[in-house]
Amino acid sequence: MKKLLNTLYITSENKYLSLDGENVVIKEEGAELGRMPLHNLEMIVTFSRAGASPALMGKCADNNISIVFLTPSGSFLARVEGKTKGNVLLRKKQYEVAADEQESLKIARNTIVGKVYNGRWVIERTIRDHSLQTDADKLKIVSERLRDKIPDIRISNNKDQLRGIEGELASQYFSVFDELILQQKEDFYFHERNRRPPLDRVNALLSFVYTLLTSMMAASLETVGLDPCVGFLHGDRPGRYSLALDMMEELRPALADRFVLRLINKRMVGKTDFIEKEDGAILLTDDARKRVLDEWQKRKQEQIIHPYLKEKIQWGMVPYMQAMFLARYLRGDIDAYPPFLWK
Repeated sequence: MKKLLNTLYITSENKYLSLDGENVVIKEEGAELGRMPLHNLEMIVTFSRAGASPALMGKCADNNISIVFLTPSGSFLARVEGKTKGNVLLRKKQYEVAADEQESLKIARNTIVGKVYNGRWVIERTIRDHSLQTDADKLKIVSERLRDKIPDIRISNNKDQLRGIEGELASQYFSVFDELILQQKEDFYFHERNRRPPLDRVNALLSFVYTLLTSMMAASLETVGLDPCVGFLHGDRPGRYSLALDMMEELRPALADRFVLRLINKRMVGKTDFIEKEDGAILLTDDARKRVLDEWQKRKQEQIIHPYLKEKIQWGMVPYMQAMFLARYLRGDIDAYPPFLWK
């Protein structure tokens, strides 16, 4: 159980929520674990399979408190809310901003600043912790290039210019990604980013984990009432989570890339965990996919200090916090969208 910014998060899958007077009660196997006054809350987000009582759902609906149900892995299931709620107005504002080149550019610039900043610190951490196992000079050059380009991102005049800078810096970052692989070098090598299909084991892992992160981000946006399909940098396309793709950019290096590197460097996956298809695609085996999912769940439980909140939260909560910040910015509660800047 975790309360952040007037939102109660139930992160365990076995907790049942019920109503007692004006309080939400958290139970497990009939035993009460805690309670919280409803007047302190504006949203309840639960990852539990046990669910919530009809009485609590009705009370929350009457008091304009949303209850969002997610699977334990973070996929969106449903949202329960009352007759009047600001989500329609929030989505209307989202669509207005998405249609406004300059307003949407403000948000897009901040997400790319976060992506480049976090990519730089992935490199810097490797230099700090493993300088004898890598080409530290080569890594330092790329780190400095990423650092020096951040001001250009902040003053980019349009989305095409922003995409050009982002593409250039992504190429720089991935040019040294192979240096970040410290173990199993013969079996896990990285020359360039490729996908649809991935053509080597590292790209297979990156594509799979990016898919997991996209799902988390889409669920996070649904949770706060935003449309995950209408983005500010990625264009609209039927069936594509454009806003989720926008928002996950800043989390790719710190959460997804570092997770993939840990799987390889700690030998949690090996050569035999992959199969090659006739078209050259490299895919995880079923057993390996399950193992990666287990490790991903463990990773999401690890705690960090959120750089903006200055509070200790689980990694798995970071996408939800960023979605909430975006919603608050669109509502006018904060002056700018604060990207996640990890260090």
